[in-house]
Amino acid sequence: MPIIPSSDYRRPKLLFNRHLETIIPGITRKVKDLPIFETIRIDTPDQDFLDLDWYRADSDRLLILSHGLEGDSHRPYIEGMVKKFHGEGWNVIAWNYRGCSGEINNTPRFYHSGATQDLTTMVEYALTLGIPNIALGGFSLGGNLTLKYLGEKRRDSRIKSAFAFSVPIDLKGCCHEIDKPHNFVYCRRFLKSLKLKGMAKNKKLPGSVDIDKLMKVENMYQFDNVVTAPLHGFESANDYYAKCSARNFIEGIEVPTLLVNALNDPFLSESCYDQTKFKTSKNVYFEMPKFGGHVGFSSSGSNGTFWSEDRAFDFINQQALRIDS
Repeated sequence: MPIIPSSDYRRPKLLFNRHLETIIPGITRKVKDLPIFETIRIDTPDQDFLDLDWYRADSDRLLILSHGLEGDSHRPYIEGMVKKFHGEGWNVIAWNYRGCSGEINNTPRFYHSGATQDLTTMVEYALTLGIPNIALGGFSLGGNLTLKYLGEKRRDSRIKSAFAFSVPIDLKGCCHEIDKPHNFVYCRRFLKSLKLKGMAKNKKLPGSVDIDKLMKVENMYQFDNVVTAPLHGFESANDYYAKCSARNFIEGIEVPTLLVNALNDPFLSESCYDQTKFKTSKNVYFEMPKFGGHVGFSSSGSNGTFWSEDRAFDFINQQALRIDS
C-alpha cells in the first residue's frame, strides 16, 4: 500500500490537542451558502427506505458521501465536502443510514459498519441517473463502509475513485479504544443516542431489541454485543468486528483510494496504522498526518474550505483527469 510519506496538514494553534481538534469543528462550524438540494426517499430490496440529499450539478461526475456513527447528511463535515465538490461542478448525493434521517426505519435492523448492501442500493440508484463517473467518500464508520464496499466489489468499473477519513479499519480495536476513560465523553454521547433509537425501534417493532439488556449497556462493546450483533445476524460483537472490519477488505480494492487517518485520532487503535496487521493494496494511498483528531482537519484554505475537503478533491480530481486523458 503506497504510504504518503508526509502530510501538509497543519492544525490551528488554538486546537492544541486531539480532543479540541475533534470536538470544536463539529460544534462550531456552520457551512454557509450550501447549494439547493432535493430530499429523496428510495426503497430498499427488503421493503425499507433510505433518505438522501441530492445536489444536482448537471455534469458527468457524481460523489456519494457516507457519514459517521450517529451522524446524518447535515453534519458539517458532510456539508463542507458537498460545498467543495458541488462548487467544482460535481453532482453530490449525501445519504442517511437507516434510522439516521429523523425517522425510525421499517425493518428489524439499523445500520452498522459493514452494511454494504445499503451502499450498494445507493450506488444502484445513482446509476439510474445516467451519470457515468462515480466517486465515493466516507467518514469514520462511513469510511469503513466505503472501504469494505470497494474491497467486496473489486472490479466494479462504475466506481472510479474514493476517499475515506478517520476510518476505524479494525473495529474491535477501535471499540475498545473508544471505551477507554479518555474517550468517556464521546462514548456517553453515542450511547445516549443509540439507546434512544433502540427504544424507539422496539416501540415500532416490539421484540426487535432486548430493552432490559439495552438499559444495562455501559460501553460500546456491550452495545454491539446486545444490539448490533443480534439485530444484524452476527453471533456476537467479536463476530461482527471480524466480518466487517475494513482492514480485511483493503487487499481487494482495485480503484484509486485515499485513506487519511490522523496519528492523534482519539478513536483509532494502533492496529489501524500498523500495516503488518492487515493485507494491503497498491491502489490505496495511506496518509497519516501527525494531527487532525477524529474527522477534524479543520485548517481552512483561502476559500474557507477545510483541509480535508481540499485534500479529497485534489485526489479525486487527479484520478478523473487520468481517466479523461
